[in-house]
Amino acid sequence: MIHPSYFELMDIVNEGTPEGEEPIVTSRYSIVLGTAKRARQIIAAECTSYNGEERKPLSIAVEELESGHIHILPASEGAAELNE
Repeated sequence: MIHPSYFELMDIVNEGTPEGEEPIVTSRYSIVLGTAKRARQIIAAECTSYNGEERKPLSIAVEELESGHIHILPASEGAAELNE
């Protein structure tokens, strides 16, 4: 099982949303789509090493989302963005 849970990831993604506005992520489906898209990018780039150890692409994507290295954007802006 991958940690953190979907609900914890949803809280992390929605953390900076101003009060009264619609949250960026409202379902687990959005988390799954965002991390799956990033995992496919990792596979395509053949970069399965993270912090010096070999990891599964989905685990890397979840860890990047949790740490803030990637962000899920609202549907109007795109699916996922990598911060450099």
